Amino acid sequence: MKVTKAEFIISAVGPDQFPVDALPEIALAGRSNVGKSSLINRLINRKNLARTSSTPGKTQQLNYYRINDDLYFVDFPGYGYAKVSKTSRKAWGQMIESYLLEREPLKLVLQMVDLRHPPSKDDIMMHDWLRHHGLPVCVVGTKADKIPKTRREKHYKVIKQELGILPGGLFIPFSSEEGMGKEELWSVISSYIENDDEEQQREL
Repeated sequence: MKVTKAEFIISAVGPDQFPVDALPEIALAGRSNVGKSSLINRLINRKNLARTSSTPGKTQQLNYYRINDDLYFVDFPGYGYAKVSKTSRKAWGQMIESYLLEREPLKLVLQMVDLRHPPSKDDIMMHDWLRHHGLPVCVVGTKADKIPKTRREKHYKVIKQELGILPGGLFIPFSSEEGMGKEELWSVISSYIENDDEEQQREL
């Protein structure tokens, strides 16, 4: 996809602040410091539209970015950060759960995991939860450039095994530094948006 327009819209703290224009939404979920902001910036060819928090785990809103007036990237708060209080984690969980289960424009969840390490308990729990509820998910393995090319396949295998990604399941290695996986990821995102357009045409 050629991105000609990208803008930050809102940091929403609840459903009453979500956009009402019904554009398709692509959610990005992952641990703090997994590289969600860097991935967004690479996909849209901007250096700092999406900004990382100086305190990982601090942000507790859903950050909406509108792309080409065609879709939204919805950046979730990072999970699994020890300094976030139990109260904050509970509130985060309730907001994310209601969004994932009730948000009609949501078309795909990009679950991001750090390729350098085996998936954490939080990664596994999130993936199992998404699959249990039948939500469309694509696992994105970030920071691929940090791993020597000769060892990458081994790391891919660990991620797939630990998360239980079935043959044919969506898994894309990605590097925000090198652009690796950018075209493949846009292709996946576009397919879910196009499928949504086709469904709307059939309803008409």
